[in-house]
Amino acid sequence: MAKKNNDWKKRDGMVYSTSDEFEFQTPSSEDQETLAPNQQNLKVMLDKKARAGKKVTLVEGFIGNEIELALLGKLLKNKCGVGGSAKDGEILIQGDHRDKVVEILQAEGYKAKKAGG
Repeated sequence: MAKKNNDWKKRDGMVYSTSDEFEFQTPSSEDQETLAPNQQNLKVMLDKKARAGKKVTLVEGFIGNEIELALLGKLLKNKCGVGGSAKDGEILIQGDHRDKVVEILQAEGYKAKKAGG
């Protein structure tokens, strides 16, 4: 059974409306301009919550459009030789590759640092 996409957390601060014609509109990140790599502050951390105990390297803090995020995610996946995904401003890399990801990002000109424990 497919998991239902529950986006109630994205509606923080919304007031209830009784209008039949009201439709909630989420701000689109597609028109957001991508910052230069030296202006990006990326956090690289290890995460295993809600992933059946599997570890993933998580890159957060990317400011820009989804296309640039996908390109950066593809670069990281290729250099690490693993799978992953890039969506919602985050890049997931399968496995614990924090040190390698930080090195790759810094070589590309990004400000990246390890975060978390």
